[in-house]
Amino acid sequence: MTSHNPILPFKDKNILICIGGGIAAYKVCEVISQLFQEGANIEVILTESAQKFITPLTLSTLARKPAHTDQNFWQPIHSRPLHITLGEWADIMVIAPLTANTLGKLVHGLADNLLTNTVLASTCPIIVAPAMNTEMWLQKSVQDNWQKLSQDSRYHLLHTNTGLLACDRIGKGRMAEGKEILTAIESIINTEGKRDLIGKKVLISGGNTREYLDPVRFIGNPATGKMGIALANACYYRGATVTLVAGNINPEWLNLLPPIQIITVTTAQEMESAMRSNFPLADIIFMAAAVADVKPRQYSSTKLSKQSLPSMLELEPVNDIVAKLGEIKQPSQKIIGFAAQTGDIITPAKEKLIRKKLDAIVANPIDKDNAGFASDTNEAIVITAKGKEIAIQPCTKLTLAHHIIFHSYSHFE
Repeated sequence: MTSHNPILPFKDKNILICIGGGIAAYKVCEVISQLFQEGANIEVILTESAQKFITPLTLSTLARKPAHTDQNFWQPIHSRPLHITLGEWADIMVIAPLTANTLGKLVHGLADNLLTNTVLASTCPIIVAPAMNTEMWLQKSVQDNWQKLSQDSRYHLLHTNTGLLACDRIGKGRMAEGKEILTAIESIINTEGKRDLIGKKVLISGGNTREYLDPVRFIGNPATGKMGIALANACYYRGATVTLVAGNINPEWLNLLPPIQIITVTTAQEMESAMRSNFPLADIIFMAAAVADVKPRQYSSTKLSKQSLPSMLELEPVNDIVAKLGEIKQPSQKIIGFAAQTGDIITPAKEKLIRKKLDAIVANPIDKDNAGFASDTNEAIVITAKGKEIAIQPCTKLTLAHHIIFHSYSHFE
């Protein structure tokens, strides 16, 4: 596999950003800036009320082209109607912030401004990120509309976060952060809006395990959990019910995940217990965590002084979680393992695939630039039990996760 610059997921994609009236509109600036930097083609629509919070000039500067307003919509200055042109042009639409007013219009197919007319004139997937006061968000009429919108497969709903609102109240209603919106956009680009894992329960291990010698010293590894988080996001946006067993993953990263079940663990024994507990109901299992192979034979409940540290550390093996699960796997279950390697990545991965009774294994190098532990990008070779070998070129870990799902499960199911 030849390493080169990672593929940018947004490059040359036509992304239409639609901004509603709310203070959360400022968060969209980060999204537009990042999309432009990564080569996306961007068009922006502002509602009349959105312009009270953020100016067309700001957004035009970030997108490098004029932002569209209702003033443009009502004036016949284009050779074709503006809403038709934009609707046909877009690969994906993002409505953020989504107000209660626009939500109601979307549900009932109403169109009285540029944004809502463009929605009706388009067929692409639409990501919606609501933002409003807690009492507004929890109103029965708003929640009813939200549920109705969720039943339309064209819409991909970002749930509101809990935190300090503009009204100084702490509660639900905060709009998703810029990183969450970008994750949703990248996922929908990869899936083209399809949800091929609806009805599936997915169990993922991610991060690392720590095997302690005393309360402050441990045997560990540099795995950060970025691959596990990417898989969790990818599976969620493909429609699965997701459980992530997170080994020592940054809590701030976990807070940016969509609504999935998260079980935090520290040691290999804790990870094994969590995986075994959730394994029977899982349809697909991704074993992306870097689990310790050994642990200190003796543990001290108090910190050892430097002088009392053993000159030779006695070790004992840790259970091989993947192999244990492979032994009890049912025919309907699929287990995909990971092999982080240096040098020849294929030979040891094939050996693990057979020995651990896996359905597929993802071999990835840890001795290349922009790959391996802690990197935001990676490359891999997916090897299936049926003998298929699929090389995945350098890309973001989220895009890699989508490729892994497609080649190790969806494509061969």
